[in-house]
Order: sequence, then structure tokens, then C-alpha cells
Amino acid sequence: MAVVTRPHVLLSVAVSADGCIDDVSPQRFPLSNAADFDHVDQVRAESDAILLGAGTVRRDDPRLLVRSAERCAARLARGLPEHPMKVVVSGSGDLAPALRLWHLDGAKLVYTTDAGAASTTVDRFAEIAAMGPEIDFGEMLDDLGARGVRRLMVEGGTCIHTGFLRAGLADELRMAIAPMLIGQQAAPRFLHPALFPGGPERRFHLEDVTKIGDVAVLRYFPKVTSENA
Repeated sequence: MAVVTRPHVLLSVAVSADGCIDDVSPQRFPLSNAADFDHVDQVRAESDAILLGAGTVRRDDPRLLVRSAERCAARLARGLPEHPMKVVVSGSGDLAPALRLWHLDGAKLVYTTDAGAASTTVDRFAEIAAMGPEIDFGEMLDDLGARGVRRLMVEGGTCIHTGFLRAGLADELRMAIAPMLIGQQAAPRFLHPALFPGGPERRFHLEDVTKIGDVAVLRYFPKVTSENA
């Protein structure tokens, strides 16, 4: 039996200095600057798939595309699709057919429960992968690895980031810290409370810190090792 290699999982998030990923207004609050958005685009271009939770997809209606024409051309020259695969995680399968990402070129994949697969209305636009009564992130990574995904970029939201970190499945965390304070009690944050591997005493390995304009980008390796267990 062939051994399936799980993809390298990179979580990407932008937060305010007080830990928020957005404000409470209906529109997405821009935390990053243009240079950081371009760097995120580079990370997208280096990925085989981009994953989002259903809540973020419903709220932001993203396209999940590589924006740079040069990076798209470089992917094509390497024999890759122009854009990474779009992956959505939805326990309920409740995803509107009008969302933009269904109507763009490229592969789309939805991980959902058996109940979600039976009720979803986007099976005309995306492959539906039913995972039983619950979605298991480890099984999801096994399936993505079997599909040839070697680098997976996870762009949120809070439930998805929490799930990967709680399960100890994130290889890398790219955190862009914006020089501002949201200050709203109801504003969404990077993570939900959870029992994370090693508890609060375990420290991540900080690989590097990059200054991009007025944004500080921290690159962490969060998996448990003999040094940080």
C-alpha cells in the first residue's frame, strides 16, 4: 500500500495589535497593506491548494486567485494550473451557488459531512467529499495528499485555524500584525478558546520576522517537537 504524504500546512492570518482579524462592520476591514497583500499572493502562487471555512466564504465571497499575471504564467510554465485548487470546509454543505469562486476556472473541492453532501446545492460546481458524520482534519489532509496536494495554504477563518492548531496539524503559521487597535468586544479573533497541544506553557519556534511597510510578519513553526514539548 502506497504511503500518502500529507501536505505542508501553512496557516495565514492578519491580525490587529489587539488580536482581531476584522471589525464588526459588514465590509471586510483591511488590516494589511499593499506590499503584504502582494507577499500573500506570492504564498498563494507557491501553494497547490487554498482552504477556507464556509463562514469566511459566505462573508467575504472571495475569488481565491493568484492576482499576479507573472506568477500565474510561472505556474503554467511549471506545468501547474494557473491558480491553486479552491477548497472549502462546510459541515452543513450550506453554500450559495451564486458565490464567485464556483464560477471561476480551476478545481473546486468541498469537504462536508454525509448530511451536508446530501443537501448541498453546489455539487454542479465543485467536487463534494463526504467525510461521514463529522469532518476530521487529519483525514482531510490524507485525502488532499492522495490528490497530489503538497502545500496547503489555509486562509481562515477562526474555526478552521482553531481546528488545525488544536489537532496539531499546522506546520507553519504566517501572522501579519497590523499597527492598529480594533477595540471592539464583538470583533472576531484569530482563534477560539481550545485545548491546544502542550498547553499555554509550550512556546512556538519563531523562524523569522519580516518588516513589510508598517506590518510585521511573524513566521512560526507551531508543531510540538522535543525542544518545545
